[in-house]
Amino acid sequence: MIHNEVLDCIRSRRSTRQFKEEQIKEEELEALLEAAVWAPSGSNSQSWLFTAVQNQETLAKLNGLVKEGFQRWVPDDDYPGKLGVKASAQKEGWNFFHHAPTLIIASNRPNYENAMADCALALENLFLAANSLGLGSCYINQLHWLRHDPEVREFLFELGIPKEHTICSSAAVGYIAKESVVPPRKEGTVRIIK
Repeated sequence: MIHNEVLDCIRSRRSTRQFKEEQIKEEELEALLEAAVWAPSGSNSQSWLFTAVQNQETLAKLNGLVKEGFQRWVPDDDYPGKLGVKASAQKEGWNFFHHAPTLIIASNRPNYENAMADCALALENLFLAANSLGLGSCYINQLHWLRHDPEVREFLFELGIPKEHTICSSAAVGYIAKESVVPPRKEGTVRIIK
């Protein structure tokens, strides 16, 4: 196994679901956003938009709208994560971004085949940068699943996300309150043809 700074950062990154209340530093947020915009994109389009939300009242209102949205939402497949989040959203104290002090929403232009892929690549850059800075992060799907919910979309528009943008994904970011366990890697997921 080869060891270097990048590979070790990849291996040590975990999804954090318990964050401290303390807000991340301004220079840390800037570094994360810079890492995101340096990601590859289809035809170098760089058509994404990253909206960082740190205002706690705004995040609380968004969480409330997401909870309400999941009551109306009908999953389009039987993915266990979707079924689980619909049930969890009914519980008292549920928070779709795990109470992280910063939520970074990735959106992209509509009718663009690579919108989701471009944003996912950018967020992976962000997650690795966060890990390198000692920050926790977690990939959040819920805003993508509710991207057509009128109340959620109207609020995101108020935050400056264009109405025509598709909501691809988001990242919860903050200082780690509890380390995540190391999940084993599944066997049989790699094939080499020489």
